[in-house]
Amino acid sequence: MKKIEAIIRKSKYRAVKEALHDVGVNFFSYWDVTGQGHEKEGHVYRGVTYCTSDIQRRYLSIVINNEFEEPTIKAILSSAATGEVGDGKIFVSDIQDSYRIRTGEKGSETLK
Repeated sequence: MKKIEAIIRKSKYRAVKEALHDVGVNFFSYWDVTGQGHEKEGHVYRGVTYCTSDIQRRYLSIVINNEFEEPTIKAILSSAATGEVGDGKIFVSDIQDSYRIRTGEKGSETLK
């Protein structure tokens, strides 16, 4: 099993969600998060300077069986990319085990 964590632009969430559903990933968790980016300058709008170092993003947490790893990553990459700085990041890690709380089942069957 794999855990895929993705930090994406909030404006791309709907496209990413649809792309994940298209490849069979129908369950994941998400949070609205704020982070620090490389850009440290402010933008001026109507004479007021706004700090742009705090970046609003959406954080996705997806646990999948191994065979879904590549399609999931491709779906996120293709649907979240704008080609601009700040498109986000994807992190992949191994999951040792999972349990279904309701039944006590263990292993990859709990993800179905």
